[in-house]
Amino acid sequence: MWKKVMIETSRGRFEIFICGEGSPLCVTHLYSEYSELGNYFADVFVEKFQVFLINLKEAGNSCKAEVEEELSMLESCKDLEAIRVALHIDRWSFAGHSTGGMLGLMYAINYPSSLIKILVGGAAASNKYMEHEGSMYSVNSPLNERLIELFSIMKSSESTKEDRIKANREWTEMSLYHPVKFNEYFSKPSSGRVVRKRLEYYSYQELPNYNIIDLLSEVSTPAIIYCGKYDTQCPLTFSEEIHRYMSESKMYVFNYSNHVPYIEEQRLFLEMINEFEQL
Repeated sequence: MWKKVMIETSRGRFEIFICGEGSPLCVTHLYSEYSELGNYFADVFVEKFQVFLINLKEAGNSCKAEVEEELSMLESCKDLEAIRVALHIDRWSFAGHSTGGMLGLMYAINYPSSLIKILVGGAAASNKYMEHEGSMYSVNSPLNERLIELFSIMKSSESTKEDRIKANREWTEMSLYHPVKFNEYFSKPSSGRVVRKRLEYYSYQELPNYNIIDLLSEVSTPAIIYCGKYDTQCPLTFSEEIHRYMSESKMYVFNYSNHVPYIEEQRLFLEMINEFEQL
């Protein structure tokens, strides 16, 4: 079980969950909310690191944003810095998946001296993934029409709880290499609920202008970049692009995974974490 801690910082009060021993590792996602149940992604690091699983502003019991710009990636990086200082950690590593990985890239660009190393997966360095036919978010994807229907069900006040659960499951299945293994993969309780306010800020305020490709060449922080070969959210080509621009990075491709290789190919993912520990 993860230990809950409330941390007072220069930028507000944050809810953090701590588990494991070893070198400090920051884990978070741009618009997810965590609890003592931990998280499928964060859980795989606790054998090698002391993991700090962080609820950003508007998530869980962390403080609210006074202005919506505080929900941006850059402002979230400033919050992570305030948390690191409040925890009396000189330097730590960062691991993030999907938009959590995008946040990790932004962190490395802006605060390299605070980081030992980063691990970034299923991510992109620009908004171009939204136009790629391999991404379910693109109008050119065969999955897009059904995805829009599912989002409508999940957002509608007229949908029953059962309808929303079914729609969320179908959305998740779209992100699995073996959808039939859903029950096997997600058999244990976990946390990671979407924080709608943060997601909407990302989608409508930040994503339209998101492009940090030209800044990646400045990142000297050791990094591992990974992606599932069949990722239907952020296709593999965008992780490969990140790797090309980051001179100190190594690339891992999971050949039998979609968007969640830390679940779909956990044994190989743990081997990657072993190498990440040694960077």
